[in-house]
Amino acid sequence: MRLEGVGLRYGWRGPWVVRDVDLELPTGRLIRVQGANGCGKSTLLRVVAGAARPDRGRVLGRPARTAYVPERFPPALPFGALEYLRLMGRVHGLSDVEAERRGARLLARFGAEEHTGRPLARLSKGTCQKVAVVQALLAEPELLVLDEAWTGLDADSRVALDEEVERRVAEGATVVYVDHDPARLAERTDLRWTVDGGTVAVTREVVGAPVRIDCTGLTGGVAELSALPGVRAVGVLADGGVRLETDEAHSDAVLRALLAEPGAHVRRVSGGQR
Repeated sequence: MRLEGVGLRYGWRGPWVVRDVDLELPTGRLIRVQGANGCGKSTLLRVVAGAARPDRGRVLGRPARTAYVPERFPPALPFGALEYLRLMGRVHGLSDVEAERRGARLLARFGAEEHTGRPLARLSKGTCQKVAVVQALLAEPELLVLDEAWTGLDADSRVALDEEVERRVAEGATVVYVDHDPARLAERTDLRWTVDGGTVAVTREVVGAPVRIDCTGLTGGVAELSALPGVRAVGVLADGGVRLETDEAHSDAVLRALLAEPGAHVRRVSGGQR
C-alpha cells in the first residue's frame, strides 16, 4: 500500500492539514505516527484507514481487510456489544455465527465478556474502548490502524492489545498506530512517521540486534523473500545459499515461513540474543 501526493484540508479555503505526503506501507511492519498535538496525526490515520478521502493525491493498494480504532469511539450506538460485533463482522464478510464466536472470544480476552448483551450506551468509557478494539481485531485485518487505542484500557487490556498487535505483524499485517506512551511497543516498531507542518518524515528503526538466517533449497527470488514480514535484507551466499537478515521481533515468523516451503533447509541462525 502507498500514499502518493496525498493532501487533505477541511473546507476548500482551509489550510492543508497534510500535504504532498508520499508514504509506503510495507507488509508485516509496525509503524508509529508521532508529532505535536494538532499536527495532523489523526487526519493522516483516517486517510490511511479509508475513513477520510484525500482532497489531493491518491491511496493505492489498501487491503480489503482494513480495520480502524478512531480516537473517539461513539458509545451511544443503539446496539448491544455482541450485536454490534455481529454487524461489524458482516461488513468484513464473516457469518453471524463466526462473528459472534470471534467477538465473544475477544471480549473475554479483554475482560469484557460479561457485557456481551449490554447496550453500548450503558457501558463505561473503558468498556466501550474494549469493544472498539475488539471490532478492529474481529476479522484479523491485513491493515490495522489504531488512533490512541490504548487510552482508557486497564493495564491487563493494554498488555493484551500489545500482544494482539505483535501477533498481527508476525502474521504479515501492517499496523499503524498513535499512542501517548513513548515506550509503547518501542522495541517492536519498524518505522516512525513524524508529522510536522503537514508533511511526514520517515525514520527506519533498528529493532534489537540483527538476526541472520542462512538457508538453502528456497525457490523464491530475492524480491519474494524480501517481502516476507520482518525481512530487512536478502543476500546470496558464495555457495548458492541465501542469507536473510531480520530482527528478534520477527525472526520466529520468518523461520516458520521458510520452513513451510518444501525442500527448504535452515543451516544457521546467528545474531540477536540466541
